[in-house]
Amino acid sequence: MPSIISVENLGKHYRIRRGAPRSKYIALRDIMAQKLTSLFRPASKSSDSSGLETFWALKNVSFEVNEGEVLGIVGHNGAGKSTLLKILSRITEPAEGRITLRGRVASLLEVGTGFHPELTGRENIYLNAALLGMKRHEVQSRFDEIVAFANVERFLDTPVKRYSSGMQTRLGFAVAAHLEPEILIVDEVLAVGDHEFQKRCLGKMQEVSQSGRTVLFVSHNMNTLGTLTTRCIHLHRGNIINDGPTSQVVANYLSTGNENSALYESQERDSTPKVLRVEVRTSKPGGIHSLFEPLEFHFQIWCPHPIRGACLSFAVNDLTRLSTSVNPWIFDSEQPFARSAGVHHLVCRMPKPHLFVGNYSLNVNFSEPPGGVKFEQLKGVCSFQIECVGRQRLDYPFEIGEACFIEDCEWQANTAKDYGATASA
Repeated sequence: MPSIISVENLGKHYRIRRGAPRSKYIALRDIMAQKLTSLFRPASKSSDSSGLETFWALKNVSFEVNEGEVLGIVGHNGAGKSTLLKILSRITEPAEGRITLRGRVASLLEVGTGFHPELTGRENIYLNAALLGMKRHEVQSRFDEIVAFANVERFLDTPVKRYSSGMQTRLGFAVAAHLEPEILIVDEVLAVGDHEFQKRCLGKMQEVSQSGRTVLFVSHNMNTLGTLTTRCIHLHRGNIINDGPTSQVVANYLSTGNENSALYESQERDSTPKVLRVEVRTSKPGGIHSLFEPLEFHFQIWCPHPIRGACLSFAVNDLTRLSTSVNPWIFDSEQPFARSAGVHHLVCRMPKPHLFVGNYSLNVNFSEPPGGVKFEQLKGVCSFQIECVGRQRLDYPFEIGEACFIEDCEWQANTAKDYGATASA
């Protein structure tokens, strides 16, 4: 299969200022004083008197993309993803290296990319088509489809500068995807759209890829990458550190430098009952958990004195959908741990949690029976992430804002002498 994109030793650098930032306002008298002072000051022997240094956004980047291939690009913020796409889209020039593109390129890198703000939506559609080298009759054959996909019929003859960011995104994607370029480049900009629009965009990109066109796709949504792509490259500080099957590259990316902290610890042991430790044991390192895999929540409790009827409960906060927390699962206060002093280890095991792809955290409450003293309330601890890589799952049965319930769970309580063995299991 012929290579439609070839990148060889690509590099891009910028000049940035070192040292303390300049003040926002400089008076004329300050400038005059600096000039007069410099007349009597010996010349500096520094080779970089301007105070600038070279920052390489990309360095020695090389890869090839075959015709009809869908390539995902992952990396943390500042890794060089957007810079790479801008070079491939001919928005900016590389400092070194060479790229070869065999086909027309349509790109959607940020809201309003390729639009002239003073022109109407209708005029911008034809303008973008002309930049792709398309004839007027070619555009007319797809015009109604583009407008219907973007859902901007009422505002078609309104200047684009008056469009909302969502309207600009819809129109930009519709133009880029429907004008049949050989190469389609899409950045994370789809996150701007609403839920329904994102579903349509993902469906359209699948259609584009199945028609034999080439797609480069940057996203922080690992589920989307797993659905659309079979190959990914991982950019880190301007370099490609991994290139291979999506499942392998994503797993490596998630396990390196992940910001999830699925562990909470406190060393305090005084006269007040406390939660010493909370841990979410995920199926992968770095607080990453595979969809529908068994999930365990471990709690270590400090009881300085016997507590009759003590209660431990926790709730799962859905950070992705910004919903309120799931109804808490309350540990049975009649278990032996609630009646003796010492350290107790509690485990809540969920064989098949119905938590969908997204980011979560815990709220933990430790108290006497309802109406009694609340010993400790922890909020937003133990962040973890549910991922789904390699499965066809573009939608979920819950609407945004609804709670995702965990139906089945098994609780286990161990005394202090059992804690070490259980914790290391």
